[in-house]
Amino acid sequence: MLITLLRTYLAPYRAQLAGVLVLQLISVIAMLYLPSLNADLIDNGITQGDIGYIWTTGLWMLGVSLIQIVASSASVYLGAQAAMGAGRDMRGAVLHRVETFSAREVGIFGAPSLITRSTNDISQVQLLIVMSVTILVMAPIMCVGGIIMALREDLSLSWLLLIAVPALAVAMGTIVAKMVPGFRQMQSRIDDVNRVLREQITGIRVVRAFVRERQEIWRFGLANRALTDASLRVGRLMALMFPTVMLISNLTAVGVIWFGGHHVNNGTMQIGSLTAMLSYIMQILMAVMMASFLAMMAPRAAVSGDRIGAVLETESSVVEPAHPQPFKANPALVQFDNAEFKFPGAEKPVLCHVSFTVTPGTTTAIVGSTGAGKTTLINLVPRLIDATAGAVLVGGTDVRELDLEVLRNGIGLVPQRGYLFSGTIATNLRYGNPDATDEQLWAALEVAQAADFVREMPQGLDTPVAQGGTTVSGGQRQRLCIARALVRNPNIYLFDDSFSALDVATDARLRAALKPAVAHASVIIVAQRIATIRDAEQIVVLEDGKVAGIGTHDELMRTCSEYREIVESQLSVEEAR
Repeated sequence: MLITLLRTYLAPYRAQLAGVLVLQLISVIAMLYLPSLNADLIDNGITQGDIGYIWTTGLWMLGVSLIQIVASSASVYLGAQAAMGAGRDMRGAVLHRVETFSAREVGIFGAPSLITRSTNDISQVQLLIVMSVTILVMAPIMCVGGIIMALREDLSLSWLLLIAVPALAVAMGTIVAKMVPGFRQMQSRIDDVNRVLREQITGIRVVRAFVRERQEIWRFGLANRALTDASLRVGRLMALMFPTVMLISNLTAVGVIWFGGHHVNNGTMQIGSLTAMLSYIMQILMAVMMASFLAMMAPRAAVSGDRIGAVLETESSVVEPAHPQPFKANPALVQFDNAEFKFPGAEKPVLCHVSFTVTPGTTTAIVGSTGAGKTTLINLVPRLIDATAGAVLVGGTDVRELDLEVLRNGIGLVPQRGYLFSGTIATNLRYGNPDATDEQLWAALEVAQAADFVREMPQGLDTPVAQGGTTVSGGQRQRLCIARALVRNPNIYLFDDSFSALDVATDARLRAALKPAVAHASVIIVAQRIATIRDAEQIVVLEDGKVAGIGTHDELMRTCSEYREIVESQLSVEEAR
């Protein structure tokens, strides 16, 4: 998978990679030429006492060094440019794919894992690209070139290379092979740490309210220790690499000096050639070491590549139709035709044989016990999930045949848990309608019973909002989310238990103001509070995912025992009538 990712996302940067190849070739040739010049300087300049030759050769060495530095710096720049660009494109592709996921796919991966895959995993692949364009190109050229130049200096010491290079390669390969499972485990443990930390930060108030700080610290400690242990196992193997490289390199250097010294003493080799030979052998071993270092990074990047590829290869269960169909009736008309939804692997469906119609200009309420499938039913309309049987129709057309953007542009969803984005109140209200005027924003706030507290804020509509809306209360957040849906002015309003945080008086005022504001649209309300929905034109009672009753409040009080039980648990007999 890693190779596929690299081939795909490095393709736009062929020019930079070609430049890296050329510049690295120039840099390595210059690097290999320097020991030969140094040998000439010693043998023909220093030992002969020729000052002119020393100056000439020395200046030539400075020029070659300058070329090597410039070529190497330029190649690193181009390589980093390609790596960062590929990483940026990869992050964009992952985000784009995640945005197409339905709730089902997000649940399979989990939010913490998706965050890790979009950040840490892509960073590992980026790092591999950077190191590859600087090491992968340089190492083989340096190794082959070093062998040729070393043999050119003295063929009799070549047997040292036949021992040192394979020994170093085998040692590095063995260590790297043992590190692969450790890297895979590390990425999984990072997911666990992110999951626990995310839960604890999000639920910090619950943790404190139930005095569970010690237990949560202990739980985080378990995940943290598991990651630490996995990292230490890899670290111990990694710690063996450099001592192994240094041991083999130093033993080789000792061998070169020992046997080369005898050759110098016998007059079969000059001192300059010995120093050059020593430099070339060190360069060869350095090339092997760099290749081993890259091989050490490759397993972790390969694991990360598999995790990234798993996201990119996962197709959403909610797909765009190949040939989108237009609305056949009023876009505000919503119909459930024997709709069913079942999670993969579940024993029974969450929703089963649900059929009813929501006509424009009316309000339909969905009530039922916890787990009855109310939120799942709401999610079928904007195709956050797709029905596994039956159909959901909007404007007389199956939602699976409608263009997703067209479908969702006509829907205003207020989720069960109100969420605001970091920015200001104005930017949050304009989320669904960027062209809305301030007058439209204030009108929506008036209907949502939020205008008063917004006016009391020092900056009004420009008041900053923290991520998630944590700078306002739960009730204020819900009202702002309702106002955001009103600003969009859609054909269909979906309120998923969106009035639960409001007091009874505010709830009543909001419903009274809301009715004329949404008179043109279809309204579907999921609610637990009977007072919120008793005036709805149609009430659908769900029980274990099935429709237990449909009708008005009075009709259901006479015909539906499940509804009557819910009402009597909240209202007195007199209030229920």
